[in-house]
Amino acid sequence: MNNNEFDAALHAEGISCFCGVDEAGRGPLAGPVYAAAVILSPDKPIEGVGDSKKLSEKKREALFDVICEQAVACCIASASVEEIEEHNILNATYLAMTRAVEGLSVSPELALIDGNRIPPMLTVPAKCVVKGDALSASIGAASILAKVARDRVLREADALYPEYGFAVHKGYGTAAHTAALREFGPCPIHRPSFLKKILGEKG
Repeated sequence: MNNNEFDAALHAEGISCFCGVDEAGRGPLAGPVYAAAVILSPDKPIEGVGDSKKLSEKKREALFDVICEQAVACCIASASVEEIEEHNILNATYLAMTRAVEGLSVSPELALIDGNRIPPMLTVPAKCVVKGDALSASIGAASILAKVARDRVLREADALYPEYGFAVHKGYGTAAHTAALREFGPCPIHRPSFLKKILGEKG
């Protein structure tokens, strides 16, 4: 079964309007966490949509525009570094996902959530889909929107803080990134709670 067939099966069950939901940026040491919600039209399948991590940056960027143009509705949302620090990364991810679903211009009957946990604040019925970014076209599309939107923000941050190399690693804890942290210390977009093991911070 390909991801379009997965979504088609839901339509066949009588669920006419559902959104796929996925996040990007739970693991990095810097930057906000992003989420997207996408409602695709069964009459307009988008070829190439899948797990954003398995696509090239160029392919993701191209699909981003196609998804935004052809989706019935889509919304990209985020939770800030401050919210990650206040609520922890899991709850901040829930917050971003909830914002994405609530921001849709069309209210879905069901939200398909990538992974095995449903954000507790969601006000629409939801279903977990493990490895959903590969199984469902809707979740795959959300994966792409969230990843591209977050990567763009980190490229902008690179212009402000060029010493960290954000344009290359997008905030993930690469050897070059951790070396820069030890040399220059954190900048305003770093997540302090994620740096304790690297910098030996207390608290």
